[in-house]
Amino acid sequence: MVKTGPQMPVSSRRLPRKYILASIRAGTRLPRCRIKCSAWRYFISNRSLLLPFVAALLVFAVAACSRPPELIGIDNPAVPTASVRDLSRKRIFITTTREASEVVGAFYSANRAPELGLASVEVTVPPNHTLGRLERPKRLPPDPRTEFAIVDPVIYNSDDAFVSEINRELATRPAGQRKVLLFIHGYNNTTSDALLRLAQFVEDTGFQGVPVLFTWASAARAPRYVYDLNSALVARVKIKEMADILVRTRAESADLFAHSMGAFLMMEGLVDAEQAGYLGRRKTINHFILASPDIDIDLFRTQIGLLPQAVREKMYILVSKDDSALRLSRRIAGGVPRVGAADAQELERLGPTVIDLSEIDNSSSGSHSKFAGSPEVVQLIGSGLNTAGRFGESATPGLDRILDGVPIRIVGN
Repeated sequence: MVKTGPQMPVSSRRLPRKYILASIRAGTRLPRCRIKCSAWRYFISNRSLLLPFVAALLVFAVAACSRPPELIGIDNPAVPTASVRDLSRKRIFITTTREASEVVGAFYSANRAPELGLASVEVTVPPNHTLGRLERPKRLPPDPRTEFAIVDPVIYNSDDAFVSEINRELATRPAGQRKVLLFIHGYNNTTSDALLRLAQFVEDTGFQGVPVLFTWASAARAPRYVYDLNSALVARVKIKEMADILVRTRAESADLFAHSMGAFLMMEGLVDAEQAGYLGRRKTINHFILASPDIDIDLFRTQIGLLPQAVREKMYILVSKDDSALRLSRRIAGGVPRVGAADAQELERLGPTVIDLSEIDNSSSGSHSKFAGSPEVVQLIGSGLNTAGRFGESATPGLDRILDGVPIRIVGN
């Protein structure tokens, strides 16, 4: 039995802001903050300390003001997705540690749920889609002729129903393509953010299997980095439960892909699986891909050191020294380098293959998401996901031509 999630008027999201404005109009006096500590006075007066802090606040403010609307389950009554020809449609399955949301378009909230949630949606890709770009609507409802849309949300009340629907999707693929792609999103993501990025990535890589999103309870607010980190740790205990469900499907194999803070969660899950004795012993895993991993470099050395060589040889790390998001997270972490901006040679000595994207400057999604925003990078990843070969090999027709002159450096075995 399936059902759609409850809905609530969008205006419910504005109540806190209206209350604050009303208080201000009524003349409510805000408490003064007095700086009595000499250390704080030194911090304020020292430009070398103050400027990075102010820069971080500006990044937070811009991120908070520019977030596009949530759009899960919102079809356009004037131009419904069913009426548009030549749409590419992606059925994406969802496993989540988020609580359900009653806010229109959100589907899931930033609150942490005690139980693992199971759902699916259909994401439509517009006919005018450009490789490496995400044509996301800036206002609602979306126009499926020119923008991505997310429709037909379904919640599954049992593991059996969820597995059955994945098997139904797998059966529509030919033998050899009945694979699952598990995608774990990063910091500062809503469910809509993660679904749209995964759909764009699947479309542009040409991945033929069934995509599954693991969405954990990110606050989707730039200042709440610590909340997100703790949410990832909370989600860690549900990784095995999710894996137990996916191994029950008829998938021939799986690919694991994690971005940013999601890579931290993936690595923790892999370590737990190895220590429990079941990593790679229940389903074939083709690739472990970490894109712009937001992981403390010292922690990563410990994590990867606990994994067997067979796993390290299938691991690919996408790094970029110009990653602005990782510069900020490094500052928050007290200056400890992040894996996604580390030296490629240093990482390669730990066992994985490293794909250095530092010289790539054509990403439409910024320096932190080059895996999806650069046409050449997303095609390179697609060549690895869709063949039995290694990334950068010429098993995919035309790959040499695509990468000719592109400054991508692959370091590893």
